[in-house]
Amino acid sequence: MQHIIIVGNGMVGYKFCEKFVEKEEAKDFKITVFGEEPRPAYDRVHLSEFFENQDAKALEMAPAEWYADNNVDLITGERVADINRTSKIIKTAKDREFSYDYLVLATGSAPFVPPIKGIEKEGVFVYRTIEDLEGMLAYAAKLKAEKPNSRAAVLGGGLLGLEAGKAVMDMGLEPHIVEFAPKLMPRQLDSRSSQVLQLKLESIGLNIHLSKATNQILGDKCITGMEFGEDDVLDVDMLVVSAGIRPRDELGKACGLDVGVRGGIVVDNKMQTSDEYIYAIGEIALYNQMIYGLVAPGYDMAAIAVEQIIGNTESVMPADIDMSTKLKLIGVDVASFGEPFMPAAKGHSIIFENKTQHLYKRINVSLDGKSLLGGILVGDASDYNMLHQVYLNGMAIPEDPSQLILPASEGGSSFGSVLDLPDTAQVCSCESVSKGDICCSITEGDCANFGDVVAKTKATSGCGGCKPMVTDLVNETLKSLGKEVKETICEHFSFNRQELYDLIKVNKVADYDEALNLFGDGHGCETCKPLVASIFATITMETANRQPTIQDTNDRFLANIQRNGTYSVVPRVAGGEITPQQLIVIGEVAKKYDLYTKITGGQRIDLFGAQIHELPMIWKELIDAGFESGHAYGKSLRTVKSCVGSTWCRYGMHESVTFAIDIENRYRGLRSPHKLKGGVSGCIRECAEARGKDFGLIAVEGGWNLYVCGNGGATPKHAVLLAEQLDDKTVVKYLDRFLMFYIRTAGPLVRTAPWLDKLEGGIDYLKQVVVEDSLGIAEDLEIEMQGLVNKYECEWKEAIENPEMMKRFKHFVNSDDTDDNLEFVPMRGQKMPKAWG
Repeated sequence: MQHIIIVGNGMVGYKFCEKFVEKEEAKDFKITVFGEEPRPAYDRVHLSEFFENQDAKALEMAPAEWYADNNVDLITGERVADINRTSKIIKTAKDREFSYDYLVLATGSAPFVPPIKGIEKEGVFVYRTIEDLEGMLAYAAKLKAEKPNSRAAVLGGGLLGLEAGKAVMDMGLEPHIVEFAPKLMPRQLDSRSSQVLQLKLESIGLNIHLSKATNQILGDKCITGMEFGEDDVLDVDMLVVSAGIRPRDELGKACGLDVGVRGGIVVDNKMQTSDEYIYAIGEIALYNQMIYGLVAPGYDMAAIAVEQIIGNTESVMPADIDMSTKLKLIGVDVASFGEPFMPAAKGHSIIFENKTQHLYKRINVSLDGKSLLGGILVGDASDYNMLHQVYLNGMAIPEDPSQLILPASEGGSSFGSVLDLPDTAQVCSCESVSKGDICCSITEGDCANFGDVVAKTKATSGCGGCKPMVTDLVNETLKSLGKEVKETICEHFSFNRQELYDLIKVNKVADYDEALNLFGDGHGCETCKPLVASIFATITMETANRQPTIQDTNDRFLANIQRNGTYSVVPRVAGGEITPQQLIVIGEVAKKYDLYTKITGGQRIDLFGAQIHELPMIWKELIDAGFESGHAYGKSLRTVKSCVGSTWCRYGMHESVTFAIDIENRYRGLRSPHKLKGGVSGCIRECAEARGKDFGLIAVEGGWNLYVCGNGGATPKHAVLLAEQLDDKTVVKYLDRFLMFYIRTAGPLVRTAPWLDKLEGGIDYLKQVVVEDSLGIAEDLEIEMQGLVNKYECEWKEAIENPEMMKRFKHFVNSDDTDDNLEFVPMRGQKMPKAWG
């Protein structure tokens, strides 16, 4: 029996084992794998998740029992120290010897630590292993106990550096990213996309320092700062080095294998080194004079080495390696594919940029405009998988390629069905799973859902970037077979929003943890936490103050965060009616705190530029003057716009202002799947634009016409007539029913217009439910709405009267310091963010 020794039990080393034991020929081989770390292989791609639960087991690729069950001898905590190629024997640091027939080097890489004076000081860490993270956590805890407003810097603004920045935030330290280059992620992003990413990261609390060359680390025994120049110093209490990687090729060098000038063991397309019995895979392998730092090429290398060893010598690595990647960095989508940087001589670049929403999309097309060559996506990478497939498969693109990245409101068009992809399209690059593999596992196999497909094909089990496309393929294939497809909230709740709403309501669940324990799995995510918070609010009218940790940023701080990291203040002005004294108060507050003021399309006044610590002080003055929260930050009722109505207008048929005020005050604070806006027009001239709202009233002879499900935004749509010539009381009754029915049945983040589009039976069915009470639930809907109306309280009033709630209104974690880095410029007599253009 031949013996294979694998040196290195990281992700790629494990993948070699996994792929090898699946082969029929595996019975003729004995496998031994060595790992330096004290545990089985774990998922380094998702290493930052360790900070959420500190559970190393959750990151394991497979438990130790898996190795034993598959006849793999796993030896952990023991380093291979020497290779004798002549006798084909390896020696470990414990002076043990093992002979081999084939040797697979999968030692990966080590963090590159620049030779900076003082880098060895206490408080300086690298970001590579679970042990590294445990050391960081212990040191951070010590720092916070001694100095609550401690700072930590990350040296490196690449992929791992930004992940480390998130880790620093999670540990409760003030985060600073220090990058030598003039932009973030210099290998993946162009200057404009990097700037958009920087704006987004700064808006959520990261401090970015570019073009910084660190001369020395300050401090005696422990780090106290970083010095970039004589008068350029950053005071920090901890440093995480994430400045790149270097291949762990010392074993190969010592035994005489060919290595590259800048490191890495040279391999051919069979993954063979200069010794035919030794293979190298992963970040140690120098293939095509390149080290590939992504998991997908490493997995491909593992598969090729397996095929070569069992005798399938025709299997070789392709000449070109696809380095496309999609990641979510600190909650921000970042993706690049094909040729992200392209010279003008080769093709054209088409760019869509919206800095206010932190969006950047760039595609590169051939000179003839017929082929997609690559691109970059920041802020919204939802189209990455299809764009990537179009690029990989040379698929046709629109005559106007800009349609691929423009929003629908600006001429963009959606892609065709994922089923239009060729069966050979590689959907999961980490596991080399094609569209055909996924679809056939359903049509020709026994897979009946997403979980079955993942278990059979292993698609999505690598980096996870292909999950949206795999989900679409599974759903579309099931639909093509006439099977029902159930859409779930996320991986932590196997229910849709309506089902979870009913479960929480019936079981009287009081908080998120209880909901997760009863109906979910895992630790939750940024998708399900705000959704469950919204459900609680729509059932019990609880405010965002009660469970702030599950709210998104806007609801947590009861204010909309703006592009420069400041917040907006929007008091409610019901129906647009405001007294002179209230106008004076708003003006005085704006002047006192130097806030930018603007009258909105919803007939109220926005105040921009407030820092977090100023929000309670501003709201205290506004509430004392009779104002209350306008909920501009929430998925809730925003405004009910009105014209001046019959009180002033000679065309007015009804008193629209009073009714608009009554309606806005009735539904104020009402949380829903998406934001809600209303309008009340006193006649058919429609000055309140009621038909552009989620609900709108237009005065006619005999009463009010009620319109529903109109939206502005990316896909504007007029509201449609629900009922005619209604009196005030009936309008309120129908609105209660309509809004509660929408709240109960709409999907997460679905506005009323798309909800109606997907509602089976459309407006006719909605009329039956709301007007005719075809489901027999009208009274329940009215009672439920009245209960919410009765429970309303102003969130800001509640917050400023509770000292415990006030603790979260700080710019920096564990510090009362303010942000002195915000810069403004004058414009039209007011201040604007410096980077407004």
